[in-house]
Amino acid sequence: MFKFLPLAALLALAPCAQAADVSAQAQGLVADELRSWAQDPEIIAAIEAQNTAHAGFDAARIDALDKAWGAEVGAAAQPTIAPVLGNAASDTLRAKIDASQGRFTEAFVMDNLGLNVATAYLTSDYWQGDEEKFTATYGAGPQAVHVSEVEFDESTQTYQVQISFTVTDPASGAAIGAMTVAVDAEQLN
Repeated sequence: MFKFLPLAALLALAPCAQAADVSAQAQGLVADELRSWAQDPEIIAAIEAQNTAHAGFDAARIDALDKAWGAEVGAAAQPTIAPVLGNAASDTLRAKIDASQGRFTEAFVMDNLGLNVATAYLTSDYWQGDEEKFTATYGAGPQAVHVSEVEFDESTQTYQVQISFTVTDPASGAAIGAMTVAVDAEQLN
């Protein structure tokens, strides 16, 4: 004799199955496409240069940079933001987003401290180092991937999933930073 779960129990399990499906699709996307983005020579060079330039930064320096970035959002003068948003690695990210025909909505790269190295579009903060997109990737090893919940993004007016993963040195395989790419949830397949 079969035992049936009440309808409420089945409905409660549906989001878990959907989340597992989204995570599996995101993992496949990292393996099939996004890791190659992170291995672009412009991206690698920018991360390595910033890791060298920021070696020895302490928490106070990182906090000061993050506050400066936040104060510059929407301001005419952007001495902290402009070098990141205007560098060649950011141009590379924008080109990849533009070529995706709406599939990807956002992308940014972080150094080994969690500070933005490159970003396709302006982020609200400079330091990602206290967020799972960084702690669950760079801090977890070279193959780590973190997939966010599906969330509504006001700036793009879409439901999206943020896929974050560790960026590695092409020669040594060592972790050098992390990348986050947002995917339009309706186009995740």
